Amino acid sequence: MPLMSWSESYSVQIPGIDNQHKQLFSLINQLHEAMAKGQANEEMGRILQELINYTKTHFAAEEKLLQSKNYPELSAHQAQHRQFTDKIIQFQRDFNAGKATLSVGLMTFLRDWLSSHILQTDKRYGEYLAAK
Repeated sequence: MPLMSWSESYSVQIPGIDNQHKQLFSLINQLHEAMAKGQANEEMGRILQELINYTKTHFAAEEKLLQSKNYPELSAHQAQHRQFTDKIIQFQRDFNAGKATLSVGLMTFLRDWLSSHILQTDKRYGEYLAAK
């Protein structure tokens, strides 16, 4: 069973961004599945790296869109992105150094952060852009 399931409640009404969010859901689900199956650290490390890379790509695309539309909450939005990215990069460093393992706590953090970020923060820019 996937950790995260897409529903229309997550839609920001921008198809490209919605598709990127769906990909983030997929990567988190892949990481969760690998952890649940007890796959080798190398496999989990590969998926974690893919999640980090895609997250950076998504955040850059989202921020570029918001900048082009003069979104007034862009700075706060970027700060949330930086905090999240910093946290998962630090986790990756610890994981690669053998100081951390993938855990239910990490998976819960990823699920809860992405879900609340989309439903609370991203939905606001969706409404802003729809009104323009």
